[in-house]
Amino acid sequence: MRLRHIEVFHAIMQVGTISGAAQVLHISQPAVTKVLQHCELQLGMPLFERVRGKLIPKPEAHRLFAETEKLHRDLQGIRRLAAGLKGRAVETIRLVSTPTLAVSVLPQAMSAWRRDFPTTRCELATHHTGEIVNMLRLGEADFGLSLQDPRHPGIIAEPIAHGVMTAIAPPGTWRDDELAMPLSPCGLQGELIGYADNDPLGELVVAACEAQGVHPTFHTVVQTYQIARSLVEAGGGMAVVDPFTAASSTRIQRRPLDPDLGVALYLLAAGHAPLSHGARRLADCIAQAARACTGAHGAAP
Repeated sequence: MRLRHIEVFHAIMQVGTISGAAQVLHISQPAVTKVLQHCELQLGMPLFERVRGKLIPKPEAHRLFAETEKLHRDLQGIRRLAAGLKGRAVETIRLVSTPTLAVSVLPQAMSAWRRDFPTTRCELATHHTGEIVNMLRLGEADFGLSLQDPRHPGIIAEPIAHGVMTAIAPPGTWRDDELAMPLSPCGLQGELIGYADNDPLGELVVAACEAQGVHPTFHTVVQTYQIARSLVEAGGGMAVVDPFTAASSTRIQRRPLDPDLGVALYLLAAGHAPLSHGARRLADCIAQAARACTGAHGAAP
């Protein structure tokens, strides 16, 4: 199928008639008919049933439409980009982050960045680290944020902030004079909220406990640190979270751990795609916001 075939086919699938497709594409009805006939001739099969002036898609047409819809969206994006370049529009920055960082670090960073880039379009999405890597490799995002280094050969992982994992608990769990005192793994016994088995920071916490003879049992298991913190805020137990999640709430108590469990915030990018000026400045604002969190609550150098 040629590009013109796809445009005409997509328009017919959307409106269901030759006349409607002609209006959508701003061409004549005979031109639409001619392109459709040529498309079906090349494919060697009809795509529509002609019923009382309407075109009823055959099953093959529906299958084809599912794929051409993706291309149609890409073409629209190309047209918008071309129009923007012609009009000297500002760039679009596509950032994908883990859910926890999107809530704990990004709001302050975006607010600071917007002061210098008030009209730049920024598209924010949230995914887990594996999906972030795939999006970067496919060119679907400019850079990503994660608390994990994926150690992928095609991805550059740049640590932009460091901190330590932090124990959090509902208000009143610890005395005020205990809050600055490091908490040993023994102090984590009880209603400790756990993480899914594939969470590397959760595994780090479990390993630290087991190294001191503590074998935690989790009655509640979650996928994100943000959920764990929300449960703690509601009085649903104790948790160990990253420093950024711990710093973004005033409805919990915090204590450092003994021993320290270091964690880094990584900026992820495809090795073949350098960041634009706007994206680099946004990354700098994110780093500053993250360091403000860890600086206030026990940053690691």
